[in-house]
Amino acid sequence: MNVRIPDRAFNRAYRPLLRDREHRYLVLYGGAGSGKSVFAAQRYLVRLMESPLCNLLAARATAVSHRDSTYALLKQVIVRWNLGSLFKCADSDLRVTCKNGNAVIFKGLDDPEKIKSVTFPKGELTDIWVEEASELTLAQFNQLDLRLRGRGAHKQITLTFNPISAQHWLKQRFFDHPDPRARVLKTTYRDNAFLDGDYRRTLESYRDSDPYFYQVYCLGEWGVMGRSIFDAAQLSRRLGELAGPRRRGEFVFSTVYQADTGQVLIHRPSIRFADQPEGFLSVYEEPQPGREYVIGGDTAGEGSDYFAAQVLDRESGRQACTLRGRMDEDLYARQMYCLGLWYNQALVAVEANFSSYPIRELERLGYPRQYARPREDGLTHRPGMSLGFRTTAATRPVILAGLVEEVRERCQGLRDRDTIEELLAFVRNEKGRPEAQAGAHDDCVMALAIAHYLRRSVPKPALWSCSIARGRW
Repeated sequence: MNVRIPDRAFNRAYRPLLRDREHRYLVLYGGAGSGKSVFAAQRYLVRLMESPLCNLLAARATAVSHRDSTYALLKQVIVRWNLGSLFKCADSDLRVTCKNGNAVIFKGLDDPEKIKSVTFPKGELTDIWVEEASELTLAQFNQLDLRLRGRGAHKQITLTFNPISAQHWLKQRFFDHPDPRARVLKTTYRDNAFLDGDYRRTLESYRDSDPYFYQVYCLGEWGVMGRSIFDAAQLSRRLGELAGPRRRGEFVFSTVYQADTGQVLIHRPSIRFADQPEGFLSVYEEPQPGREYVIGGDTAGEGSDYFAAQVLDRESGRQACTLRGRMDEDLYARQMYCLGLWYNQALVAVEANFSSYPIRELERLGYPRQYARPREDGLTHRPGMSLGFRTTAATRPVILAGLVEEVRERCQGLRDRDTIEELLAFVRNEKGRPEAQAGAHDDCVMALAIAHYLRRSVPKPALWSCSIARGRW
């Protein structure tokens, strides 16, 4: 089909991508009003007309959102370019069909089974357009990626989205670890020659009235457009000031045996810090003689992929060291054991919600100072103590409120990039509950909240120490 669409119909920034078929992924991201979604619609209409085989699946997190977004955009461009004689738009089942047989089907990821059964009247699926890709989980994206298979026409996925949390899988997948099969283009409202002048002035007004909002929403920088419970502007500034850790690595833990009997002496293991570029531990301040430290730990529970720990100087609240990584529970417990000993036998509190194994392993190894919480025996109703910190409906608001104050008043004490990025992505959901934004993590946040709780609420060592197994307080 020979239909000539003049170059001036497209924004200049997007023209080099119009006929890109070399890359498997086209990643179009940026600020509001940049025209990225409009270009995706324009480009696919050109593809549908020019290619002998182009069958497009337009995908969003929910099916109902297509009618007012992807489907509406395609119809608008068809009308604007006077292509009504070449395309048939079926409003009833949301389908666009080109005169040559190529077609567009619209589906939501809220019903995975329907994605598996997508078929076209002419040939196989060749293209996928993921609109508002930041709304998808990594598992949902992987499911779509696997749908593009076969040895026929070149397969391609186009993703359009506004960047949100720096912890989001999109950043990790296409930015932190660039894929050579991906072509990435960032645009803002400044690249949109067709943008309404009044809307342009509205966007630019935020430069002075709300600089952080302007940076994220208008310029498309990685950040949070939700209701962050922490001071996003202050955290963003602090992020730009970071110098990185002094050392990175992990502890090497060696069991010591008694020479004459070969018996394991688990209470006297040999430990040393080994510098490794990809280690779990980031050291910002090595332990100082006479200084007291506290350590909060968060285990990899539901919705979490990482084990985390935060080491704070008890007096100043500064981050001295962080632990963040994927590992087995026993390895995490040993790293925590070594970390605590290294930082002058720091008081350690590991969250006990999902697994008590790291806590029990610390006790087995003979770690001298674990946090213990009061509890009541379920049978005798007698008061007692249990090791570890339990996050409940009563304790969670308390530790988060304390962390909000710490971030507001002493933001300079934050030294770790992963921690600040998680704080930025910690927002209030639709019900007002603070939690990690979709696609982000909260491991470092919760570990930090527990550590600050220890600083503020637990008596000094001269008045408080714990070893439940030995019956001492």
